[in-house]
Amino acid sequence: MAEACCGPQDERTDDHGDTGHGPERLWQVRELQYAAIAVVLLGFGWLIGRSGGDSAVTALEILAAVIAGLSFVPSAIRNLRHRRIGVGTLMTIAAVGAVALGQFSEAAMLGILFSIAEGLEHFAVAKTRRGLRALLALVPPTASVFRDGTEVKLAPDDLLLGDVMVLRPGERAATDGVIRTGRTSLDLSAITGESVPVEAGPGHTVHAGAINGGGAIEVQVTAPASDSSLARIVHIVEEAQDRKGSAQRLADTIARPLVPAIMVLAVLVAGLGALFGDPMLWIERALVVLVAASPCALAIAVPLTVVAAVGAASRQGALVKGGAALEQLGRIRVVALDKTGTLTRNTPQVIAVIPAPAVTENDVLAAAAALEARSEHPLAQAILAAAPDDIPIAEDVTAVPGHGLHGSLGSAKLRLGKPGWIDTGALAEGIAGLQSDGATVVLIERDDTVIGAVAVRDELRPEAAEAVLRLTGLGIDVAMLTGDNARTATALAEQAGIATVHAELLPEGKAALVTDLGRGRAIAMVGDGVNDAPALATADVGIAMGAMGTDVAIETADVALMGEDLRHLPQVLAHARRARRIMIQNITLAMIIIGVLIPLAAAGMLGLATVVLIHEAAEVLVILNAIRAARTVAQPGLTTTTIHTDRHHITVPQVHTPDDPCCAPTPAHSTVVAAPRNTPMVKLLASPPTATEQATTGGCDCCGMATERDRHTHYAGSQPPEAGRTRGTGEVP
Repeated sequence: MAEACCGPQDERTDDHGDTGHGPERLWQVRELQYAAIAVVLLGFGWLIGRSGGDSAVTALEILAAVIAGLSFVPSAIRNLRHRRIGVGTLMTIAAVGAVALGQFSEAAMLGILFSIAEGLEHFAVAKTRRGLRALLALVPPTASVFRDGTEVKLAPDDLLLGDVMVLRPGERAATDGVIRTGRTSLDLSAITGESVPVEAGPGHTVHAGAINGGGAIEVQVTAPASDSSLARIVHIVEEAQDRKGSAQRLADTIARPLVPAIMVLAVLVAGLGALFGDPMLWIERALVVLVAASPCALAIAVPLTVVAAVGAASRQGALVKGGAALEQLGRIRVVALDKTGTLTRNTPQVIAVIPAPAVTENDVLAAAAALEARSEHPLAQAILAAAPDDIPIAEDVTAVPGHGLHGSLGSAKLRLGKPGWIDTGALAEGIAGLQSDGATVVLIERDDTVIGAVAVRDELRPEAAEAVLRLTGLGIDVAMLTGDNARTATALAEQAGIATVHAELLPEGKAALVTDLGRGRAIAMVGDGVNDAPALATADVGIAMGAMGTDVAIETADVALMGEDLRHLPQVLAHARRARRIMIQNITLAMIIIGVLIPLAAAGMLGLATVVLIHEAAEVLVILNAIRAARTVAQPGLTTTTIHTDRHHITVPQVHTPDDPCCAPTPAHSTVVAAPRNTPMVKLLASPPTATEQATTGGCDCCGMATERDRHTHYAGSQPPEAGRTRGTGEVP
């Protein structure tokens, strides 16, 4: 079996080829092939033994033991050279000891059963990883591209940036791009898990694997096929699968000292027993104890479950960043939801303009748009869409986080912000009425005089109430956190069925409130992955909504929901809970087996063959139970990606096994901004790290060895990472 401290070595390119594929049939598994050959040899030996050929029987039994041991003895010897003692070491000692005692058939059976269990483990890991890599089969084998004025067929890996792909009805996109001509509806169900097609036209993004459900369109390539959103999903999840959670670290903590302790125990049993009885008898019992105490099932109890569950979640449109995030997700009892873009559609529109006396509506919108001209906030975009054409752009625009903007336009000083930061004056009654209807209102001031107010409303997502109902059905408390005013927030919360509302919050206020809401319970914060960064970092799990194609959101969140449908949230929470239950079941079974077998073996009540059979049967049960975590059940309105067995047509780099098998690889393409170890691991795509940054971001998060310096690198809720960029003010960034 693999190293006890780290569970199974999933990367086996030397044994089975591409780790993303591995053996597709049981008979292709090397360990099972060795076991089968050994079984055949033992069978021949048994037949020959019935006719009296004792020497031939002994030779066949020894040969069977040697062949069965090929699956674990060489690796055990290699590990000893690196001073690593694992389960394979124990099995090697037991097999050699059995041969030395003349128990050739028992040694062969030990090797056969151990090889079968190890082979099943490798096959299960390969199968679950194939389930994840099956997403790559969504990319078609060829793409139609215009080259030199003619249409040609190219392999996805041959596509270049700027190429124009032709997507006809029913065809899949080979990589990411932007629609240049034509209008259509895109089926993204295989990627995001949402069954409703998305209308798209010129300027809209098309993701790799999307199906063109309407008319023919021309799509300009924006990413190589190997770096498309689909390929990044696969690579990021593979990279994150080995990050360890507390349950896996618990198994490691138990298994690491257990292996040498077992060896000491076996020596004591043999030594002390030999003083008071038959030395050969007690040496044999020591070998049985050695096998009985082997933590085979414990070593794979959690890692295999994590691989299966994370791969299954990806087929449901959710990226879960490894075992740590999966375990925490399974503990969640409180969910805090951001309002804009999470509970709402994120497509706000101006619904009313209240001008001051002697001021026109166009004047109010023009002044507001002058300040919002360079903002990317959805509320700002709504104001810009409603404003007159060719508006001037204000200068020296400065954002006051949580309040608004100020700047200058010619000789006039402009200010735009929420009521309270700017006095409502005579407009108070009209503003109150709009807020009661669920609208967000901002005031515009020119030269210290209020010239009007603009009301913007972002409609509630149609599935929001259903998602909240499903969350409460899981026993999860739901709260809304927003920087918007209390009237607007309360109106939307009532529509969604949320009783707990916290409004008019600054970014640091959201982060502080997340801790209070938990009250010792695990809490998840759901936002856009960037604007709510302090709160996402403070929560036990940070969840980004609608992250498909958004590099920062995919990289930063512990969990990224690829689609825009809020029902993904209760679906992934239910899936994580089930996976966590499976982990606990596996660990419990493994510990019970060890606890029961050791005293029985030491007392001589169980022989070597019986102990091996019980151990390996328990290991098979653990493997089969772990595979249950790969089963997916789509909730009504959502879909699950079908596992394709087609050949992949794009090249995506494999994740390499780290030098330290206890630690997952650090992504090479992102700069890690370390958060405290007990909070989500928040990452920001940034420029290459400086020497100072490299010096302050050491430690191994997966093993729980983050340094004290790591704890102070993160922005700790004081300022969102994009504070320098101009934002709208209806919603606190």
